[in-house]
Amino acid sequence: MKELIWITGGSQGIGEALALAYARKGATVIISARHLDKLQQVVQKARTLKGRVVALPCDMTQPQQVQHTIQQMLEQEGLPNRVILNAGTHQAMAAREFKAETVQQLLQINVMGVAYALEHLLPLYSQSTVVHATSPQIAIVASVAGYRGLPTASAYGASKAALINLAESLRVELYGQGVDIRLINPGFVKTPLTDKNRFAMPFLISAETAAQQIIKGLNSSRFEIVFPWQMSLLMKVLKWLPDRFFFPWVHQRTKV
Repeated sequence: MKELIWITGGSQGIGEALALAYARKGATVIISARHLDKLQQVVQKARTLKGRVVALPCDMTQPQQVQHTIQQMLEQEGLPNRVILNAGTHQAMAAREFKAETVQQLLQINVMGVAYALEHLLPLYSQSTVVHATSPQIAIVASVAGYRGLPTASAYGASKAALINLAESLRVELYGQGVDIRLINPGFVKTPLTDKNRFAMPFLISAETAAQQIIKGLNSSRFEIVFPWQMSLLMKVLKWLPDRFFFPWVHQRTKV
């Protein structure tokens, strides 16, 4: 059966790379993001590929738009058997520049955008006939930045930590019920967002490499797909490092 995939944040970066990679394999890929012109550029790139890329613009921070887009998708293409909730953004925020508004903005984009989609997808997939027919998979894109608190990441890191917990909670509750929840935790990936960063990004990889890591991981039995391995190892060591070592060590090496 040909795959039908919905990718949010599909107009650039990891989302675009995933859409094109899946289209090369013959899948029908629906991509959503705010700007139709950018989505159409991805559609144009996919015209010679084996599969299809379809643009359905959507601002994932607007619940009515999310509901409408999912309804459009059902009417035009059907219920996807794989969803990759990838839409998100990054904004550094130093403690001396702390603003509740920035936290709210990042939570709205990174967390609520995922929540609005899940609110409509989970009831659809909970129907036993649908689960049997599609074996649905929902992948939530978070970040290794959600493992531990890091300088200037009090807003971004908090949003990604929320997504990690959200994915784990759903995985536990839906385990064995036919809905396959996955968690994707990238390290630094070269995208238009990370191009704006003014700090060193160790173990930086391309969006195309990230897409291949994600596809491989989603086809495996692993719950968490984390890459590159060097960044994964570093962040997991920091995750388990005792607080009395972690805070002074990171502070000395990342003074802002």
